[in-house]
Amino acid sequence: MHGVRMLRALVTAALIVTGLAAAPATAHVRPSARGSQPPSLRVCPQTPIFSQAACLARLRTGLQLLPSLPPGAKPPGLGADDIRSAYELRGSNGQRRTVAITIAHHDPNLESDLAVYRRQFHLPACTKANGCLRVINQRGGTTPPPTTDPGWAFEESIDVDAVSAACPVCRILVVENDSAFASDMFAGVDQAVAQGAKFISNSWVFPEAPFETNFDFHFNHPGVAFTFGSGDNGGVTQYPPASPYVTAVGGTTLSRANNQRGWTESAWPGTGCGCSLYEPKPPFQHDTICPHSRTIADVSAVAAGFAVYDTVPFAASTGWLVADGTSIAAPLVAGMYALAGNPAPGTFPNSYPYAHPGDFHDITTGSAGSFSAGPGYDAPTGVGTPDGVNGLRSSDPYGSHRRVPAPLRKVETAGRPRTPA
Repeated sequence: MHGVRMLRALVTAALIVTGLAAAPATAHVRPSARGSQPPSLRVCPQTPIFSQAACLARLRTGLQLLPSLPPGAKPPGLGADDIRSAYELRGSNGQRRTVAITIAHHDPNLESDLAVYRRQFHLPACTKANGCLRVINQRGGTTPPPTTDPGWAFEESIDVDAVSAACPVCRILVVENDSAFASDMFAGVDQAVAQGAKFISNSWVFPEAPFETNFDFHFNHPGVAFTFGSGDNGGVTQYPPASPYVTAVGGTTLSRANNQRGWTESAWPGTGCGCSLYEPKPPFQHDTICPHSRTIADVSAVAAGFAVYDTVPFAASTGWLVADGTSIAAPLVAGMYALAGNPAPGTFPNSYPYAHPGDFHDITTGSAGSFSAGPGYDAPTGVGTPDGVNGLRSSDPYGSHRRVPAPLRKVETAGRPRTPA
């Protein structure tokens, strides 16, 4: 508790010093404004300051409500079978590996909702009773947080459903934090590490801030794969995706196609990406998009049209829903890391994809903000989307994967245009 209070004090003091503490919060629900993209609602409040985290879930609107479906019926949106087909996720690798999820507030329907999702897609049961599902608080206990927030509950359902889709035999550990305040969210990350998780999915962000490097130590754990959705603000960088210790996961749209793969992808317009304002360039990045600063994203996965089952009502929606956002991509990639195997000791898994670009689908179309996808590495989609999981394995445990630089005092952003968060 003392450490949490110290962290809360540090954030509050930094906000006051930088003159950000008085900034107002934005509305809880915001419609999507992405041209031809299907309409969706942002389900978590966005704040322009580094104080409370925002989840990255978006709820697709304009669809018929489906409280239930008959057995075997396909829900609207992409299902578990689609995910495993699109990314060549075969076999039963990942058994007994645990993917952790950090989240704010409590979802009282999590276990029962997950059971419906997994049953509909013929996935093995994942319950507390069989040891597959564990839900703890940020202190490691089983007493749930005192509050339930429908937006964060929707995010929690997305996260466990996406991990289930990517790695049906993985165990799932959910760390529910007392609130979305920075100190609680980072305490949840620390608890996931303390529980021994090697794969930790996080679908929440703060705006970048000058003092963000003070929090990088929460992710400086060699041998642990942290995935963060890169954000949903279209070409804007956010933290912690900007940290050089995490895998920033951008978003794509995924559609059936008459080609050898059977699928086609393009950059999702809402993807957060670009040049970090404050984080240095890790040694495994060699792009010219951001010559001296961290470039976001590292890899990508689908961030649009994902089927989710959730019964904590948000905007009068309950049952089978369709989600958008890089909140989908982060747990998918975390599950894929688990399929690939435990990270090599002493290495940083966010560097692995850069050593295996041939094991990713190169996404060459679409854009996010002022950044466009193209051949090779690009900001919206990074190295690309996984083609199997070989690209998420270490092949050089004693090489450059070990080296992550200390924070720089000042970072250039290569003159790239930015949109205010």
